[in-house]
Amino acid sequence: MADMLVNLMDIPSCDERIAKLASKGINIRRAMTPDMMAVLDFVEKTTGRFAKGECMASFSHHPVSCYIAEKDGKLIGYACYDATMKDFFGPTEVLKEFQGHGIGAALLLKCLHSLKEEGYGYAVIGSVGPADFYRKVCNAVVIPSSEKKSIYDDFMQF
Repeated sequence: MADMLVNLMDIPSCDERIAKLASKGINIRRAMTPDMMAVLDFVEKTTGRFAKGECMASFSHHPVSCYIAEKDGKLIGYACYDATMKDFFGPTEVLKEFQGHGIGAALLLKCLHSLKEEGYGYAVIGSVGPADFYRKVCNAVVIPSSEKKSIYDDFMQF
């Protein structure tokens, strides 16, 4: 899978998306340290052990570099940044039954806006699955030859 690049000077606002989700009872917020165990359990169940390790790193940052989506007190999605590497977006996941409602886009944009606020001009989305989603939401472009050699190639297997 390829990596993608996002120009953080040209990303859409996420305020309207988040307000629309809030009107449906879906809360998007930055995770806090007391959320860590619940978030890490969710990540391992939905995305796996590699993502859990990446997400764990996001809780060592101040502020925490992970956003979560909740509905009725239940965790339904998450997105991290500066977790795998500096200036990288991911990992991320939204429960299947909640996909297609704009939650993933809102989480992505919150993370990208945070990267911009922290002084980055561009962000990398590592090892993307649905490239069209990232093109549509934040005008991301594929980084040439990134599918040939990736930062993810050298991860330890367990």
